Amino acid sequence: MESKGRASEIQNREHATLNIDVATALENENAYLIKKLEQKERENAVLLSLSNSIASIRNKLDLFEVIDQKLKKLFDFDDFVICLINDDQKTHSAFIYNQKEDFLKTAGIAPQSSKKYTLDDGMCRAMISSEKPIVFNVEEVLTWADAPAWLEFWHNKGIKEMIGLKMADRSGCIGFFYLYTKNANSLSNIYFDLLHGISLQISIAISNILANEKIEQQFVEINEYKQKLEGEKSYLQEEIQHRYNHSEIIGQSESLKGVFHLVDAVAATDSTVLITGETGTGKELIARALHNSSLRSNELMVKINCAAIPASLAESELFGHEKGSFTGATERRIGKFELAHNGTLFLDEIGELSLDLQVKLLRALQEKEIERIGGKDVIKTNVRIVAATNRNLLKEVEKGNFRSDLYYRLNVFPISIPPLRDRLDDIPPLAAFFIDRISTKTGRQVNAISKSALNKLMLYPWPGNIRELEHLIERSILLASGNVLKEIHLPKIDRNEAVNHTEEQKIKSIHDNERDHILSILKRCKGKISGIGGAAEILNIPATTLNSKIKKFKIKREHILNK
Repeated sequence: MESKGRASEIQNREHATLNIDVATALENENAYLIKKLEQKERENAVLLSLSNSIASIRNKLDLFEVIDQKLKKLFDFDDFVICLINDDQKTHSAFIYNQKEDFLKTAGIAPQSSKKYTLDDGMCRAMISSEKPIVFNVEEVLTWADAPAWLEFWHNKGIKEMIGLKMADRSGCIGFFYLYTKNANSLSNIYFDLLHGISLQISIAISNILANEKIEQQFVEINEYKQKLEGEKSYLQEEIQHRYNHSEIIGQSESLKGVFHLVDAVAATDSTVLITGETGTGKELIARALHNSSLRSNELMVKINCAAIPASLAESELFGHEKGSFTGATERRIGKFELAHNGTLFLDEIGELSLDLQVKLLRALQEKEIERIGGKDVIKTNVRIVAATNRNLLKEVEKGNFRSDLYYRLNVFPISIPPLRDRLDDIPPLAAFFIDRISTKTGRQVNAISKSALNKLMLYPWPGNIRELEHLIERSILLASGNVLKEIHLPKIDRNEAVNHTEEQKIKSIHDNERDHILSILKRCKGKISGIGGAAEILNIPATTLNSKIKKFKIKREHILNK
């Protein structure tokens, strides 16, 4: 009986010890779970606090302050740098770092936003392939064959460990978050999940910063473009109102009436017009008349003188360019095609364009779309084209200086402006108009012209046409002493040419003048009598009347074809 009692006592003691061990184990387990729960709560609190702070971040300085103040309280690190992968996907550059440090005076590879560092090193490859933070021993990494060149910089600053975190968005890895510490074994792996969550939060913050920077830059550019467009629009509208009015096309000669008839026929359409004529005949005034009489008159007419801009800049003038597309392109430029959208684009001296640019212009005319230099987007345009030249484009095509396809694309509706020597009847009203305008501009009291001076104007051949007439009258008014312009200071011309021209003017009868004028128009129209662009239309007489006059003056086909 006694042995049985001892056995029972021992058994009871063993059960008691076991119960104590189980209780202790449960207590320890509970303590561990409580500690882990408390840690999780602290981590969640950190993430929540960080998330709230990140929500208000708008720039790099804000993000730097959040990391510097909040994370340094949680983790023991001495410095940090955030790097982003560049567009080339081969390098990364510093995005956020402690700019209070005097890095700029440090030679070599200190963190600077202007420097690019390769992604092809052991540390970068390890972080890109890992979803968790990686702790790097600096001295150990420096022994690697593919250690990054910039690591020596941090080693010299006393850094012993680096914690590297990958930052990513939907597109993949966008950069790296580096924490630097001068202590070894500074970070327990229990914080890895927390750091991973922090890297995700920082990735969101960086996306917001980049988006805000882009929006701010776009606002700046939009305001700049708005100011430029308003300035150009005001200038061009003022130019239309005060400098180029339809009423400034002075003259009632038959040849000029023929031009007016063609302008009235085509103005209300969107057909491309090619204005030809010698220098100084008033091609731009005709272009203005076309625009002002068109359905686009409430929009801009934009002019570009193809002869006045360097060949290297002509494409930018026409189509515009993006910022950084070539050396000197410090900002985006809107080309004349975009500026003239829904309006009229006047291409003056079109014959001066290079062959390369002629190809691009032809595409813009055919496709009704353009691309800025350096741009990726196709821009639709709705532009009415009016071109002008003092060259014979057909001969330029034969010489290989002008593309035939562009010539036929422009020559939809040709209008030829007669030289002043072929519209002598318009000289008196033109002279009166210029005298009035120039006298007002210069403050002179000249208000008339003598008959002898007017006769001189009628006998001069006018190689510079109306522009030369205007300039000569201005010079003569400045030299005049009274209120009547008695002397015209004409330039010296070849004596024989002047004598022959004078004699021809003296001996010609009205009959001869009419015959020569009709013959001149027939030559210009290449013998075409009726229809659009025919001689009868230009002369503003019925085709039957013109046929009668041709018979009356005995004008033969060989007379027309004889140049």
